[in-house]
Amino acid sequence: MKAKDIMTEDVVKIRGSATVAEAVKLMKEKNLRALIVDRRHDEDAYGIVTETDIVYKVAAFGLDPKQMRVFEIMTKPCIIVDPDLGVEYVARLFANTRTRRAPVIQGDLLGIISVSDILKKSDFVEQPKAVVFEGEIQKAIEEARSVCAAKGSTSKECAAAWDAVEELQAEAAHQQSKKLEKTGFDKYLEENPDAIEARMYDT
Repeated sequence: MKAKDIMTEDVVKIRGSATVAEAVKLMKEKNLRALIVDRRHDEDAYGIVTETDIVYKVAAFGLDPKQMRVFEIMTKPCIIVDPDLGVEYVARLFANTRTRRAPVIQGDLLGIISVSDILKKSDFVEQPKAVVFEGEIQKAIEEARSVCAAKGSTSKECAAAWDAVEELQAEAAHQQSKKLEKTGFDKYLEENPDAIEARMYDT
C-alpha cells in the first residue's frame, strides 16, 4: 500500500495570519487534530499547525489565543509525503522525525496522512512487509537458480538474476534495520565457486 491509498483527501487549510483562536474553532468544528497552513504563493512552502502546537505553545503559557497568530506556532516548512511512498516508509519517516501527521504533496496538496491512518487503514497486520519480502526473495532465488542452470553459472544473465536477489535482500535488511550477513549469491557461490566470474563485469 502507498500513502495515497490511505491518506485523507479532505484537507482543511488555514492562513498563517489567522488567529490561534480561529484555528481552535476550526479544529473543533471539523473534529481535527491538525490544519495545513496554506501557501502564500506557488513557490512558498506549506506549513502545519497541530493540537500539540496549540496546547504546548499557547495554553501551557496562559497566552491569549485571540492575540496570537498561527504563523507564530506553526511548523514551516513541514515534513511532506510523496503519494507513491510505501506505507512502511511513511511509518519510518514518522518514527525518524517524531512526526504524527504530514501533508501528501506531489506538486499540489493531495491529502494528509497520519499515524492513525497507518494504524486503521493500512495492511501492515495482514501483509507485514518482512513476510512479503521473504516470499519475493525466495521466488527470486528460484528464478536465479533456474537462469544460472540454463545460461551457465558464469553468464551475465546469472549475475543479473543474483543482483535482483541481492537488491531484495538488501531492501528487506534495511526495512528491518538488520545487517545482511550472507546474500543468496554468497550461498550460491558455496555450491558453485566458478560463479564469481559472472561478477567480473566489463569496464
